[in-house]
Amino acid sequence: MNLSSLSFFRNLRSQNRQFAVIGLGRFGRAVCATLHSLGYEVLGIDSNECQVVQALTDQVAAHAIQLDSTQPVALKEAGILDFDTVIVAIGNYVQESIITTLNVKEAGVPHVVAKASSEIHGKLLKRVGADLVVYPEHQMGCELARSLTRPGILDRFELDPDHSIVEVIVPNAFDQKTIVELDLRHKYGLTVMAVSKEDSPEKFEINPSPGTRLRADSIMVVIGSNKGIDRLTT
Repeated sequence: MNLSSLSFFRNLRSQNRQFAVIGLGRFGRAVCATLHSLGYEVLGIDSNECQVVQALTDQVAAHAIQLDSTQPVALKEAGILDFDTVIVAIGNYVQESIITTLNVKEAGVPHVVAKASSEIHGKLLKRVGADLVVYPEHQMGCELARSLTRPGILDRFELDPDHSIVEVIVPNAFDQKTIVELDLRHKYGLTVMAVSKEDSPEKFEINPSPGTRLRADSIMVVIGSNKGIDRLTT
């Protein structure tokens, strides 16, 4: 299960079937590939011909074209402005990122998501009309810090500042005990959403029964307060 990616993709409008991604670096390619694998039509765009050719070769998008996104006419001719959601993934080139975001918003694109490489960059993107600004490097840094200080947590999805869904390794102290015996809701304020199957560890039993026995070193997914999660994993 990959919970961390939900923090980005939950902000994309689920009723949309078409997305344009401008910038085919690592972040842009990852967005294209994930949306494409989920069955959405994705158009990849980059000013670098090699990036476009690679995207088509690797089939991370249904279509990919080369153009200069700082030129409004080029965007219009390519049909970018007909997309309901455009993701500006240029992050490392601040000027191009800001101009591109301004271009697509001024042209009337309803929903623009833009990648920022710094807080100042993010503020500028907001100023020119970005509907959502994301900070992938910052999020990765936070996840790394959590993984180092809470090695029992494999993945995390923050619902709000105080609550999360986490994928954790079942502690040795829980081995062969049932969910009802552990009484996690009363002791930790947590609810078990899923547990890994014994015969197929990569698959999960969703909404397990209270009588389900947990196994040390297997995986469970719980939802609840961050304080309870921290107590569970210390």
